Amino acid sequence: MRVLVTGGRSGIGAAIVAALGDADVTVLDLADGQDVAEPATWRALEGTFDAAFLNAGVITGEPDVAALADAQYRRIMGVNVDGVVFGVRELAARLMPNGGSIVATASLAGLVGAALDPVYALTKHAVVGFVRSVAPQLELRGIRINALCPAFTDTPLVVEEVRGVLPPLIEPAFVAEAALRAMRDPETGRAWVVQLNRVEPFRYPGVPGPR
Repeated sequence: MRVLVTGGRSGIGAAIVAALGDADVTVLDLADGQDVAEPATWRALEGTFDAAFLNAGVITGEPDVAALADAQYRRIMGVNVDGVVFGVRELAARLMPNGGSIVATASLAGLVGAALDPVYALTKHAVVGFVRSVAPQLELRGIRINALCPAFTDTPLVVEEVRGVLPPLIEPAFVAEAALRAMRDPETGRAWVVQLNRVEPFRYPGVPGPR
């Protein structure tokens, strides 16, 4: 099995790479000079993939939207949103010609509010909405796509200043196993919630109809 993992050098991404065992894994990571926010990074990929984990992500670290810098905003949108959209585009267009499975790492902040970093929550809501919306057309190509929505996980993104006020952190290895479960999910367009010692697909409430 040939697998693509973005953000695979640390945190959840590194745990996914480890959990994949002897799979043929290609990693895209800024640590190696590969920026998923740049279309050229995706165009440079060659070959085909059976599965992909679009996991790269950053935070702004800024709770006050009035203090948000332009560069902070552009960077988080580039990595967290563009990195997923560009990845799905290339996988659908040429990198998964035989079908496959895509898992996009969102966050619990993609399903609820996150006052500590509102723009991070914005990007993760975007990932969840994109996954749900693009799933039907990808299914026609034999590609499944699901979102992974972990709660606070013990990764470098969780800065020391807030660790003391957070609930117990999830180990990246646990999230990685949940990611592989989402990869194998026969359904598509779902959001998998990952809480401490709990993994299950989110049950969306119905939207009220017209009167």
